[in-house]
This record gives sequence, structure tokens and C-alpha cells, in this order.
Amino acid sequence: MTEGQGRVTLWGIEVFLAVTEEGAISAAARRLGVSPSAISQQLTGLETALGAVLLDRSARPMWLTPAGTMFRRHAQTILNAEAEARSELAMADLSGLTTLRLGVIEDFDAQVTPLLLQGLASDLKGCRFLLETGASHRLLDQLEARALDMVVAADLDSEGSHEGWREVHPVMAEPFVAVAPRGQDPANLPLILYTARHLMGRQIASQLARQNLKLTHRFELDSYRAILAMVSGGAGWTILTPLALHHASRFREGLDVRHLPFAPFGRTLSLTAPAGVLRDIPAQVADRMRGLIASQVVTPARQEWPWMAESLRVL
Repeated sequence: MTEGQGRVTLWGIEVFLAVTEEGAISAAARRLGVSPSAISQQLTGLETALGAVLLDRSARPMWLTPAGTMFRRHAQTILNAEAEARSELAMADLSGLTTLRLGVIEDFDAQVTPLLLQGLASDLKGCRFLLETGASHRLLDQLEARALDMVVAADLDSEGSHEGWREVHPVMAEPFVAVAPRGQDPANLPLILYTARHLMGRQIASQLARQNLKLTHRFELDSYRAILAMVSGGAGWTILTPLALHHASRFREGLDVRHLPFAPFGRTLSLTAPAGVLRDIPAQVADRMRGLIASQVVTPARQEWPWMAESLRVL
């Protein structure tokens, strides 16, 4: 019998929920940063402790058994209570935190996220950091499932009251801009779209539809670098944000960045966390994030494109 069998552990519950959300042991292992064998071992131990089979492992994706469906409701309640208890035991400032599960959109990977983690690590000598990067909608889903403690992501257009369960700290506003090959007019080129599978792509598509614009396009991609490489090569023009341009500095000399050739629109980005759970910590992290955004994103972009001064700003 492996160590831990016979007992229901918080780690076993977290593993179980990750597998149910991902639908596969390998995907849950990647998400949690452990081996597939460790995931299987935890599932077996949990099922042994409960005396019930929770998952049909022969199905792809895995299916919950009736017992698994029943236990899942209790499992999420247990993890939520654990997160609240952990935060209540921490001090009101960052020094009492021992683990921080942070989600940040990939747009900040180039400069801001590494500096944020370095600064937090300096303040939190005994804290372990778990970073998840990805699309805004996926990070917000993980926050709602309590798989993350806080996320920095683009705001959803449908957000308003935030359903009362979360606190939102706006950190940045940025415009969407037109990016064309150097010296060429976008009007003479096809549009290269950012994929509508991600929130940014859906925001762009929604704004174009709202303005009754039907622009010719042949490509819809999910990579900033690939899009900007094609634009710099003369294959078309695109609609992106200043943050996206930070991922492709090698193509910058071949690009013109300008106002959109129609009514402008933009987006906001915020740090979001469950309301009240982490006390003052989300506000403190948001303040640190604003400082980094100002120095690493807003100031350099305004120097290169002064016309963005009003629409690109820290909030």
C-alpha cells in the first residue's frame, strides 16, 4: 500500500478535481506540474479511502461515475473551505502567504510577469509560486473553480456586477491598433485576424460586426508572432494591441502602427480574485502590477507612438 492510502487528503482532492476538469490524467499532470503516475497514485488512494470508484478511466475523456459526481460537489466545497482557512490564517500583508497560485495572460510574458514574480519572491521568502499562463477566458474559469488564487486577464465584455463573488482591480487600458507592412495602406491589403477562439479575437469580431464592417480575410491565427511575421512580410494587415507588439520586436522595423481606419475601440485588463478571501493581498499585487506596466509597457509605447497617450494608460 502506498503512503497516504486510507486517508482523504487535500492533495488527492485537488488531483481529482483537476482530472475531472481536464478529462485526462496526462492533461491534469501538466496542469499540476507532476507526473502522470503521481496523478494515478493519488486517484487510486482517494478511491481506496472512500471505498468507491470515482472515474471511468477507460473512457476518453474520462467520465465521472455516479459516486464521482456526488463526491465532486463535496470536493469543491472542501477546497473552497481550505482556501478560505489558509487566507484567514495569513497576515493582512504579503508576509504571511505560503503559496500563491497566480494566473497571468501570455501578453505579459515578455517583461512584466518575470519581474512581477521576482519582486514577489523578494518580499515572500517562504512562499511557493505556481504560475499559470493562458487565454483570459480559461484563466477566469480556473479562478471560478478555485484552481487559482488570482488572475490578471482581459475583462469580459459581459462583466458588470462580477456576480458578487469576486473583487476586480483594473490595472491597464489599451487601444486596438492597425498594424500594416511598412509604407503600405491597409485599405489595399487583406486582414489577418486574431483567432475568435480567444477572448481578444471575439472582441475584435464583435466590434467589427457592431460597426457593420465586413473585411476580407484569408487567415485567422492564434499567435502574435506568426501574425506579425506575416504582416511584416507583406501578406496583409492586422488588428492587435500594444501589448501584442511586445512579443515581436524583431519584426518592428517592418511594421507601421497606426489608428484604426474606423471607429476606435479598446480593452481593459484587471487583477481578479475571490472577494475578501485573500484580504489585502490582491490590491497589493495589483499595485505592483501597475508599476511594472507603467515602466515596461506604457512608457516605452508612448515614446514610440505618442498618439497612444490618451488610450494607453495605467488604471
